[in-house]
Amino acid sequence: MNKLQLYIIASCLVILSACQQNGSKDITTNDIQNTNSADGRTNTKLPDIKFEEETHDFGRITQGEKVSYSFKFKNTGGNSLIISSASGSCGCTVPEFPKKPILPGEEEKINVVFSSEGKSGLVEKSISIVTNCEPSTKIIYIKADIVVPASANPSADLPTAH
Repeated sequence: MNKLQLYIIASCLVILSACQQNGSKDITTNDIQNTNSADGRTNTKLPDIKFEEETHDFGRITQGEKVSYSFKFKNTGGNSLIISSASGSCGCTVPEFPKKPILPGEEEKINVVFSSEGKSGLVEKSISIVTNCEPSTKIIYIKADIVVPASANPSADLPTAH
């Protein structure tokens, strides 16, 4: 076997091992519950997502600063909670969420990174979370008062008229 063949085989092994799950449980159709069953009865064992707080205020931050916060939540329902997506209202707000089912009673968190680059003043951004709960979309918020540094504000360097 020559070096090229060994390289190709090694590359294929690396790619195949990277595609495997890291021990996390796969989501199955048994994890997803509907509000109503086929016979029209309401399903009472739905998951339910409860956040410790639904709005976080970063307070005063400097323009260009990146800040982050972890929104803690608990599945207070009767079945596995699945988050299918989480998205910020703009590219400056990036959420990271658990990809595995969250069992009843289990606590987890959604990490949110906010970049204040190019922003100023009072800012509020939302994060939409799509789950298998009823209702399926939950919205949480971040706020900040973004201050432009004096060196970035040319009018701050000008002398004032008397």
